[in-house]
Amino acid sequence: MIPDELPAYVYDLASLDAHAAAVRAALGEVELYYAVKANPDSRLLRVLARHVDGFEVSSGGELAHVRSLFPDIPVAMGGPGKTRAELAADVTRLHVESPGELRRLLETGHPADVLLRVNLDVPVTGASLAMGGGATPFGMDPDGIAECLALLADRPGRGAVRPRGIHAHLASGLDAPALLELARAVLACARELGVSEVNLGGGMAVSYADPDTRFDWRSYGEGLAELRRQGEVLRVEPGRALTAYCGRYVTRVIDVKRVHGELFAVVAGGTHHLRTPAAKGHSQPLSGDLPEGEPITIVGQLCTPKDVLARRVPVSLAVGDVVEFAMAGAYAWNISHHDFLMHPEPGFHYL
Repeated sequence: MIPDELPAYVYDLASLDAHAAAVRAALGEVELYYAVKANPDSRLLRVLARHVDGFEVSSGGELAHVRSLFPDIPVAMGGPGKTRAELAADVTRLHVESPGELRRLLETGHPADVLLRVNLDVPVTGASLAMGGGATPFGMDPDGIAECLALLADRPGRGAVRPRGIHAHLASGLDAPALLELARAVLACARELGVSEVNLGGGMAVSYADPDTRFDWRSYGEGLAELRRQGEVLRVEPGRALTAYCGRYVTRVIDVKRVHGELFAVVAGGTHHLRTPAAKGHSQPLSGDLPEGEPITIVGQLCTPKDVLARRVPVSLAVGDVVEFAMAGAYAWNISHHDFLMHPEPGFHYL
């Protein structure tokens, strides 16, 4: 489907439904939450709600959005800088990031079931992003965890805040064997602390360079089943790996030009609609059958040399041609700088 008005996002809800169902089946008894930050589109969330055990949010705005669609679904709230209002929000699980955050939560007097976010000193080599494994703003080292446990043990009226377990989102962009090794380390930490509820986070690899390479959900689910002990509750919260594949960004070539020997195609829209390639430093993969040609760099309409969607791709493009970018279902429209230059917003279509 190519919309009449371009640029536009096209979301394939049927493929999302099938993918989410397959992930759910592969995980077995492991709980599945979706990280809303990846893409909060309401139509996508309604599809995912058929398969997930809950949603993970990272702000009061995301929480309000999810609650407006699903008043009763379980919700976990994370994020390193929660406001007083967010700490007092009615959520199923609150992921506590620091002793200071726990103190502020205790001062609210609001009841909460909490998971303490751990930042373990373990290697996260090969990750596209590292949130743990060393000094980062996320989670707590063993001293921070010990301080939190002391606060919970000593505080009068502590029964309002109930420690349920730990949370650990240490890295993103890892394959199943690497994530299983991290899970092994996180579970060892949980068992040492004597807790049985563990949120292992997300971080499942998505390859923009090779879109046909997918995270091995089956082996990951089987591996977690082997690691899990009787009575333990394991949870994961993927985002990108659930929705990236269901979205396309479709646009049209406005101009083709050669500058100092290099060929450029200027398309309608750009990284103010699809910031993913600029944010991650890659070329956004193309979909569809374009004829081969001289390497050409595809750029948008913005007045900045950073408005690049794909560099030196070997395809032939002419003015008026339609260009479809694949894997635009996560961290795409929702992270883009929409108001820069005040171009029109893209359309949104659903299959």
